[in-house]
Amino acid sequence: MFERVSILRHQIEQACSKCDRSPTDVELLPVSKHQSVASIREAVALGFHSFGENYVQEGAAKQLELPEQKFNLIGPLQRNKVKAALLHFAEIQTVDRVDLASRLVRMAEELHAERGVWIQLDLWDELTKAGGCPESELSAIFSELAGSSWLKVRGFMAIPPPGQESAFAQLALLRNHWQQKMGLRLRLSMGMSNDFEAAIKAGGDQIRIGTALFGERQ
Repeated sequence: MFERVSILRHQIEQACSKCDRSPTDVELLPVSKHQSVASIREAVALGFHSFGENYVQEGAAKQLELPEQKFNLIGPLQRNKVKAALLHFAEIQTVDRVDLASRLVRMAEELHAERGVWIQLDLWDELTKAGGCPESELSAIFSELAGSSWLKVRGFMAIPPPGQESAFAQLALLRNHWQQKMGLRLRLSMGMSNDFEAAIKAGGDQIRIGTALFGERQ
């Protein structure tokens, strides 16, 4: 894993250099879906302390084994799993509809759970299992989350269509618009193994990397 991480960090440094950004401005979030606890511990030894998980049950089990580490939910969240998500994840990156935001607000208050949340976007009419809300629903979701003293909006997360690198610039423009409108600093989580250089160039703050960091899943 050390070699893979070294290569990734070098690639991030090169991508940042090309667009006059500092590598410290780009967070590398390891995606530990289907990876073993032993592999996560290996990543911790290399300096990582936040991990992305796609499934509530799997991520919750890992969080119980590694309570000192931070886990972020980056997969779709069903309303009936909101309580478990708030109990075991430090941040939830897939808030993509008003009813889910409302459920999170109520449950966070009940649990006294202070958590970070990200709004997942879909600007390309790709309403698939990946989830995401269109721009037209952003105002309603922001309004719902604004009523909570426990949930803090961190930014936007998105999974653009494969090969459509222009989508990253589109997301950056949208982020800038909503930052000004809401008076908030909003981060962008976008870019994965095959396209993170383009995401960095467009202004992404977090890239999500799985296999390229951990290796093939066992």
